[in-house]
Amino acid sequence: MTPIEDHPLRYTLANELHARPFPSLEAPCGAIYLAIKRPEDAAERDRDVDRAHLTQLLDRYGAPHPQPGATHWFGEVGKFKLKWEQHTEFVTYTMFMPTLEDRPFDPKAFETFPADWLASAPGVRITSALIRVEADPGADEIVTRVEDWFVPESLAVSTVLDGAATVAGDFRIDAAGHMRLAVFVADVTGERRIGRIVQRLCEIETYKSMSMLGLARVREMGPRLGELDAILSGLMSAMTKGDTGAEDTLSELLATSAELESLLAQSSFRFGATGAYEAIVNQRIEVLREERFNGRQTFAEFMMRRFDPAMRTVKASERRLQNMAERATRAGDLLRTRVDVERSSQNQKLLESMDKRADLQLRLQKTVEGLSVVAISYYAVNLVLYMAQPAAYAVGLSKLVLAAVTTPLVVLAVWWMVHRIREKME
Repeated sequence: MTPIEDHPLRYTLANELHARPFPSLEAPCGAIYLAIKRPEDAAERDRDVDRAHLTQLLDRYGAPHPQPGATHWFGEVGKFKLKWEQHTEFVTYTMFMPTLEDRPFDPKAFETFPADWLASAPGVRITSALIRVEADPGADEIVTRVEDWFVPESLAVSTVLDGAATVAGDFRIDAAGHMRLAVFVADVTGERRIGRIVQRLCEIETYKSMSMLGLARVREMGPRLGELDAILSGLMSAMTKGDTGAEDTLSELLATSAELESLLAQSSFRFGATGAYEAIVNQRIEVLREERFNGRQTFAEFMMRRFDPAMRTVKASERRLQNMAERATRAGDLLRTRVDVERSSQNQKLLESMDKRADLQLRLQKTVEGLSVVAISYYAVNLVLYMAQPAAYAVGLSKLVLAAVTTPLVVLAVWWMVHRIREKME
């Protein structure tokens, strides 16, 4: 068989689909989850700094380092297992514990991450969670435990994956600064399925938190959007009424349009990311195949009541900003057309005025030409008299008669000469 050359990225792209496998977990067990994000320009951050921070943690436990350029790492750190993942805007750390602490959701469990290591993180915490995985103790006992662990008003509980487990959470930050999530697994649920459930719960929490950054951005720029909307409406009203000069209105309108375009450019990435994160949240909830547990609200219902309105607010604000930018652009185009028409009218009047001036100049020129003919003729007649006087005396002509004869001839000659010069110039 003749060998064929592979695309340079064939194996890299194929292996990417298998690069981040779900962990295998056996109940009872626990997980500590942490997501870190740089406050500003997270998408353009130096990814090597993230790997260096991971390496510092691995050195604490004597664990092997990730490969250069790696975007994920999974391995043992002491008696725990660590899963590290690098994403577009954030990095996540998930520490899996083979046993449960005696006190449910004990904040001491988070001390698995050293305090000085946390303090040197290249970013800030976007979310953290304590996840407790237990064997299914029965419906009544689940109700008792979740009512003790979570805030009833926002508690969401559902049976997932055709009865494989029951998941619960209230999406509130507890006194220690962490989210709480509980998983009660059935006896027949396999280790990989437990790992997938825990992983999806972590993703729901992370992408939900990242999506809400879009709402924060909308609230931040909301007051200024209101001011710009009022300014834009006022300028368009002034255009209609003609209260102010078109050029002054155009200048203000262009300044408003530039600010709107700047806001749109600064927010486009956040709006786009929010839409992508929202889709991931909804997709992760959908694949859990939730069923109602004991009449409680499901995760999907919680998101529909709390999360979806926030996302609709972000989308509405994005559309509002785009519409305002389009309105400003259209108004600017209309006003520029009006200014161009006014300038054309002014130019037309200026040309008419120039035509009048040219006509006056032509009349003046003709007048000057007539006077110049007289002046030149005067001097020319004198010259002719000086030259012709001796001859006139010889034939008996007086100076007066000589002047009367030569003057018309000289004037005619001068006029003809000036006329020919003007024709050649024209």
